[in-house]
Amino acid sequence: MPDSTATGPGDATQVIRLYRSEDKIHPRAVDGFYARWRWAFVALTQAVFYGLPWLAWGDRQAVLFDLEARRFYIFGLVLYPQDFVYLTALLMISAFGLFLFTAVAGRLWCGFACPQTVYTEIFMWVEHWFEGDRNARLRLTKAPWSLDKLWRKTGKQLVWIALGLWTGFTFVGYFTPIHVLAREVLAFGLGPWESFWVLFYGFATYGNAGYMREQVCKYMCPYARFQSAMFDRDTLIVSYDPVRGEPRGNNAKRGRKGEARATPLGDCIDCGLCVQVCPTGIDIRDGLQYECISCAACVDVCNGVMDKMATPRGLIRFDTENGLEQRLSRAQRWRRVLRPRVLIYTGVLLLICTALLWSLASRHGFRVDVVRDRAALARLVEDGWVENVYRLQVMNATEAPQQYRIEADGLPGLVLTRATTVDLGPAEARWVAVALRMPPESAGRLKPGAHPMQWRVSRIGAGAGESVVEKSTFVLPR
Repeated sequence: MPDSTATGPGDATQVIRLYRSEDKIHPRAVDGFYARWRWAFVALTQAVFYGLPWLAWGDRQAVLFDLEARRFYIFGLVLYPQDFVYLTALLMISAFGLFLFTAVAGRLWCGFACPQTVYTEIFMWVEHWFEGDRNARLRLTKAPWSLDKLWRKTGKQLVWIALGLWTGFTFVGYFTPIHVLAREVLAFGLGPWESFWVLFYGFATYGNAGYMREQVCKYMCPYARFQSAMFDRDTLIVSYDPVRGEPRGNNAKRGRKGEARATPLGDCIDCGLCVQVCPTGIDIRDGLQYECISCAACVDVCNGVMDKMATPRGLIRFDTENGLEQRLSRAQRWRRVLRPRVLIYTGVLLLICTALLWSLASRHGFRVDVVRDRAALARLVEDGWVENVYRLQVMNATEAPQQYRIEADGLPGLVLTRATTVDLGPAEARWVAVALRMPPESAGRLKPGAHPMQWRVSRIGAGAGESVVEKSTFVLPR
């Protein structure tokens, strides 16, 4: 929290303290429609994150990013560093997906599926289990140390540490086969890099979800700062309806049931529960604020209060600025979803997704890269033949042994003198030196310099007929 401290007369130096124990927010537990959806996303995301490394695909891990071997296995797909374009496409899909969902429905990602939100929810559930709900936690924090306080605080910390370490272990399991990693952990034989990343990621999870919490969303996450550029007046956001709610009044001001009041009051009873359940500690009744992560905890708790007061739900709800001001119906709000920016984001997103799927579907089971031998671009050999030397990298992108035939064409008389076939094991890559010659009568009909030609690498046996063509040049000396 910002803390302005003057260091001398007239000194306006600002000292920013991101976290102080007295500023810690203790959210109240809440149940409701959106809270159940939030826990559903917690269960789904963690089932995928923790379970995916243990899933087998044939004789290997289904999802494994083997940095040492420079192989990336995603179920039946084997990718190489040369396939970086797919990562670029995934990042673009993520970016435009975020733009689209933000323009339509605000920060739903932050409130329901962001890792910071998910792990904070898990850690707060552990805290609630050991220390109780908000008021009980506040009392426990202020109480003197006792055996009861000691075991509750210690138990919470131990579970937090275990969750952080298990998260770090799982994260490393995406880069080192997780069964191998588990055996190394049990045998206390974990390597230095694996140990570092398990501890680093575990500590980051422990610190961010256990202590930093809302500070990450308010001060460290850049999304909160530029979200306003993606919002417009038809973006769905968590909103307080001042027409219904104002003027506020608590039960004392409202009097007994059926008793006439001198001043009419709105539906808001000023109970403050919407502030108590907010994980970032804001009051949504003050209007939209960048700290709001659209978790809808205030919606759930306010709906519960409205039920008890026998008034309609929706005093705090998902709505748009135009919807609140113009009192738009749900159908009218839905019609405003299809506005230009949303259509543009959707079109670009569909285009990138289609291109990515088409590229993956038409992707060959092997790759070829051609590099010329710079030490000998062209040379004359016996009987006046001209020879060029190349290095071809052939990469088997399947998980079965393959045999490939190497051919050259595009110029008259080209002859390969070595390495016309190559055998590769599963997901193996190999550099192959090849020599390409041209007879003197063909060379005499061409001018000196570089002439375009092409390499053709074809699969032999299973999948015969599949071939990859790579353009290159054949150099004739002067």
